[in-house]
This record gives sequence, C-alpha cells and structure tokens, in this order.
Amino acid sequence: MPEGDTVWQAARRLHEALAGKALTVSDFRVPKYATVDLTGRRVLSTIPRGKHLLTRFEGGLTLHTHLRMEGAWKVFGTGERWRGGPAYQIRAVLGTPDRTAVGYRLQVLELLRTTEEERIVGHLGPDLLGPDWDPRRALANVLADPARPLGEALLDQRNLAGIGNVYKSELCFLLGVTPWLPAGALPADRAEKLPLLAKRLLEANRERPVRQTTGLHQYDLFVYGRAPRPCLRCRTPVRVADQGDGFQERPTYWCPTCQTGPAPAPGTAQRWRDRYPRGTG
Repeated sequence: MPEGDTVWQAARRLHEALAGKALTVSDFRVPKYATVDLTGRRVLSTIPRGKHLLTRFEGGLTLHTHLRMEGAWKVFGTGERWRGGPAYQIRAVLGTPDRTAVGYRLQVLELLRTTEEERIVGHLGPDLLGPDWDPRRALANVLADPARPLGEALLDQRNLAGIGNVYKSELCFLLGVTPWLPAGALPADRAEKLPLLAKRLLEANRERPVRQTTGLHQYDLFVYGRAPRPCLRCRTPVRVADQGDGFQERPTYWCPTCQTGPAPAPGTAQRWRDRYPRGTG
C-alpha cells in the first residue's frame, strides 16, 4: 500500500533511472495526453511530496502522478521484460537509452508547468520525509480540530503529509490510544511524541523493501492486517473496523487492551472480520 516511504522509494528509482538524460521514449496512455511527445527533453529530477510524485523536464514541464491504492512505477533495463501488470494497466512510459520507467494503474497523471506545482501540492502539510518537515506545525495541525478522531486527523494530508492507513494504525498502537480517540484527548506526553515517532517510522522504512514497525524478526507490524490474531504484546485478539479518511471507509486495526479510547461496537468489527478472515486488509 503506497504511503510516504513507498513514494519516496519510487521517486528515488525514477530519479536514478532518468535524471540527467534525454527521453528516447515518451508514451502517455491516457486520452488527455495521448498526443503529447516529450521525446528529446532532458529529465531534470523526480521528487516526492507526501504521496505525490513530481517529475520535472527541461522546458519547464512537470509530470504529476499519484499512486493512490494500487499504482506503481517500475523501472526496467534494456531488453528486460516488463513486469507490473497487464499492458492495459500501463498509463505512462518514459524511456532513455538504458532505462525504461513504466507507470501502472496511475489514477492521477497530469502534465503542468513546473511553476504551477504549488497548485497541486501547496495544500499539503509538512512532509515527514521532506525538507519542509516541521514537527510543531504538524502537531498543531493534528490538534487543530480537537473533536476529530485521531486516525482521521493523521490521514488528512493537509495536517502532515505521508501517513497512510498502515502507519495510522501502527502509530495509534504505539501511542497506546485507539484511532477513534478525539485528537484533543490525546495525553500531552503522547502528543509530544507523535511527530517524532511518525517521522522515525517513515525514515526507518524508506530504505526497506518490506515495511517494519515492530523491531521483531518474525513480525513486521503490530496490528495492521493482524485481525483476529493475538496482539503481539498482550495476546488479546486484534480487532478491525471501518474508519473514514474523508473520502472512503478504510479497515482500521487496534488492540482493545493495549489501546485506550472509544472504539466501534464489536458487531462492526465482526463484519470486517468476516470480510477479511485472515486480516489481509
């Protein structure tokens, strides 16, 4: 599931493969840009901004892409078979003499003037993996609406950029509160730890192929995807239920013993358990 660390990795792959080279292949497989040809333009850089990717070209153009839930950029060498999905899922192909970047299932793809990037990402809060990171501002944003459930506030990219559904569940577990706890009810000592903990998790995982939050060799995550298996700390069955993110409901995991605060009724959790019997989320 693409979150800030995954997007950071994708940006690095694209930058290392394309930056400083002129495109020999430019193929946009979306109707709006089907006739656009960037062949011959030099790629300047690819940078991440929260969950957004910005690939800049000479001449003042930027390709903005967003992976959403299932998107991916794959990079292949000359003659290497493309692997990432069927051909009909390809939305963009950018190639140089020795590397080809293929964008699969990109739900957001648009070309814009580089000077207009703020129109796309200017609303985002401090980026956990970016040069604009500001822990005080991020925490102030999260706490600005004290009645809002903490999980929703963490997912709101206007508050801080980079947290997705996995880190939301894991952060709330590490803070010892449920994702439904009103943000304003978060104890002061834990609120102070929140920005540092969030940044530490994403920084630790931006170099890893498999996301890991536990520090344990045999288990990668504390609660996400683990319902109804036992909590790694107390052995209580992990629960899962819906929580909105402003756009749609998402499966949210927590331990009813290790985490204090409000939570959905057991029947709600049971419906998610029936839907995801192995806690795959």
